[in-house]
Amino acid sequence: MSHPVSVRFHDPRVAEQLKAEAAARSASTSSLAEELIDEGLRTRRHPLVSFRDGPAGRRAHLVGGPDVWEVIEGLVGGDVPVAERITRAVEVFGLPGQLVEAALAYYAEFTEEIDTQVGANRKAAEEAEAQWRRRQALLAG
Repeated sequence: MSHPVSVRFHDPRVAEQLKAEAAARSASTSSLAEELIDEGLRTRRHPLVSFRDGPAGRRAHLVGGPDVWEVIEGLVGGDVPVAERITRAVEVFGLPGQLVEAALAYYAEFTEEIDTQVGANRKAAEEAEAQWRRRQALLAG
């Protein structure tokens, strides 16, 4: 369901930049504006999280650090006791505890989004390993 909102830009350069960026991305001006507003609002709530493009599309990352899903994948589950997970993540990623906490705060609000990225990464890793094993079997055979 769409919720129309009219926006007027006081600076015509902003509107032109939005149109140019939308055209460069082969996206509508409305969809790009919605994406940018959503990311801006998320960044206001989570100031240590920003967004960047990649092969799998836009994703949240820690400012000066890895993607949020990478940190969460290392924190959630596994053999490390819950009480030690943040300390372990700080050691493994070489991040200040503040950034690990920022990843957790973002994950708490956008759990489904991050879980989807973790799942996609696991699937890609499994496929890459299966392909590697097939190549090894061909070389051995």
